[in-house]
Amino acid sequence: MAEQTSAGQTRQGSPPQEPRIKPLMVGGVVFAVCMMAIVGAYQVFVGMGALMEDNFYTRANDYPYDLNINVWGWVHLISGIVIVAAAFSVFKGKTWARVVGITVAALSAMENFFFTPYYPLWSIVIIAFDVLIIWSLASYGHAQAHKVYGAPM
Repeated sequence: MAEQTSAGQTRQGSPPQEPRIKPLMVGGVVFAVCMMAIVGAYQVFVGMGALMEDNFYTRANDYPYDLNINVWGWVHLISGIVIVAAAFSVFKGKTWARVVGITVAALSAMENFFFTPYYPLWSIVIIAFDVLIIWSLASYGHAQAHKVYGAPM
């Protein structure tokens, strides 16, 4: 095993190996940011629709998580704003931004799972997008962010 000196060289004289950037990783982050923006915008529009018109969504009979439509509207509106804000913060290459992105995507998937009786098809599509966002952000490492964006190590 080669020891590293203060100049960044190993004792054998070879420079330390830089992280390898795979196009799928960089493309995955761009995909995740675009999907987060789309999912966030969808959540904002769903929330606004529920807040503006109480009868916009039909109520499900005997649904254990049947909240007031206004509550669902505020939940969707706030989560949509947070998701869009997280999407723009991911491009900074910071680890905390990816963690926030993964967390809000997981919360969005759970939120849409509970919203399935109101809009089943769109809820399933958004859950699938959230799973792809989580995969894209989880497969992108800090070393790659440093090389691509010049983020501090």
